[in-house]
Amino acid sequence: MADVLSQAQIDALLNAVRSGDKDLEESSEKQEKKYQKYDFSSPRKFTKDRIKMLNGIFDNYSRVIGSRLNARLRSTCEITVESIEEQRYYEFSNALTEGDVLGMIDVELKGQMQETPAMLYISTSTALSMMDRMLGGEGAVDEELEDDYSYTDLELKLYEDLAEDTVKIMDRSWENYVPINFTYSRTEVNPTLNQVIGLDETVVIVDLKLAFPNLAGRMSICLPGEVLTNVFAEISRESPLRRTAAEDKSEEIFDKLRDSKLEIIAELASTQLSLSDIYHLNVGDVIDLGQPKESPIYLEIGGYHWFTGKMGTHKKNMAVKIDEVCYQLEQRSE
Repeated sequence: MADVLSQAQIDALLNAVRSGDKDLEESSEKQEKKYQKYDFSSPRKFTKDRIKMLNGIFDNYSRVIGSRLNARLRSTCEITVESIEEQRYYEFSNALTEGDVLGMIDVELKGQMQETPAMLYISTSTALSMMDRMLGGEGAVDEELEDDYSYTDLELKLYEDLAEDTVKIMDRSWENYVPINFTYSRTEVNPTLNQVIGLDETVVIVDLKLAFPNLAGRMSICLPGEVLTNVFAEISRESPLRRTAAEDKSEEIFDKLRDSKLEIIAELASTQLSLSDIYHLNVGDVIDLGQPKESPIYLEIGGYHWFTGKMGTHKKNMAVKIDEVCYQLEQRSE
């Protein structure tokens, strides 16, 4: 006869089922949060490969600028690429306050100046700490710094000097792809009142994390989508030219190799003697090579047998006449 479950056991099973359903719902909600919503009304302008290329470029830039700041600020500073995202400009602009400062960067692509500038943003606390180090301080951070803090004229001058030094080495990270120059042009105070780009224009925001011994700050670079479109188009056009240049380079390398000099060794035969026999050798002694005098002579180049030939004379000089090429190259045994 089957066992009959008590009411308590039935209630326990129902609670377990409800708890399991709840856990499934919570896990599914957590899993859904991992996916980023895609706005089909505003499709992405740049592919993942382009974003990956930018990540490599600015990863190299972060190492270069890190070494630069370490020397100038006399402090250890680790800079890493935190994120590279395609956004609308209003998303970047809305995060700024009236007291923030933007550095305008002129972009010159193969001698042609782009209409829309790039922008550099350094968080206020980070910039003030870096200025303090520039003036010989320890990079003290003001814990009571107001959100709408306004830079003084002296701080603006220091900001420009720091930003200009940061921007002028940015083009080194692009030189493997396309010749491009970045030049610091001016400083915009209260950027919320000065819209250099349309709010709905596409931009790519590069967020860099700066880690000092007593501060963790950030620096952002805003690259206009129009400028990046021109840059990527130029990179695509440069690709076949780069392949041609590489081929021409290889021909130049081979021309250099053809004119290089190599030592050729003609080896009639080889034998082994004991050290005592070598010690007692005198002028006129004969060493048996174990081969007839008509045996072929091997020509060695770089430790390999390349040719076989016969010993002879040419214009009263000792010479070797090549008979055949050794297609199976065997390295000379030591």
